[in-house]
Amino acid sequence: MSPRAALILLAFAFTACARSAPVDLAADRAALLTMHEQVLASHRTDDVDAWLALEADSLVIGNRGELFYGTKAEAEGRRRYLAATEFSVYRDLQPPIVKVSDDGSLGWVIAQVEIVGRYLEPDTASIHDVWTWIELYERRPEGWRAIGNVSTVKP
Repeated sequence: MSPRAALILLAFAFTACARSAPVDLAADRAALLTMHEQVLASHRTDDVDAWLALEADSLVIGNRGELFYGTKAEAEGRRRYLAATEFSVYRDLQPPIVKVSDDGSLGWVIAQVEIVGRYLEPDTASIHDVWTWIELYERRPEGWRAIGNVSTVKP
């Protein structure tokens, strides 16, 4: 084998080893659960910026029979929503289901959440809903980022 061929083979072997670094699924599940808990806390504290910090620049959203793309640039709607809403409860009704793909590139959280509070504008109205959703996360160079969410409210 020529020295050049050996170097190329070594480069490929090194790249393959670098890509197949062991995945710590338990640590990844814990990280995703922490991110889910941050989403809940962001609602209780009106902290849109903490919520947005968990997301990719754009994500796919499914809600009420509609499918669309949302971006961080469109966060003003969320700011208005949280400013006009006061939550006394925003909590998991049961432990979320947290999974990570075997290769550690994708993860998801399936949750059932109880929401109690009130709308402050335009008229004060009480809220008591149960939502179920799935959050989809992708591992990026900067860490886990939410890339999708599909949710439904219990009738």
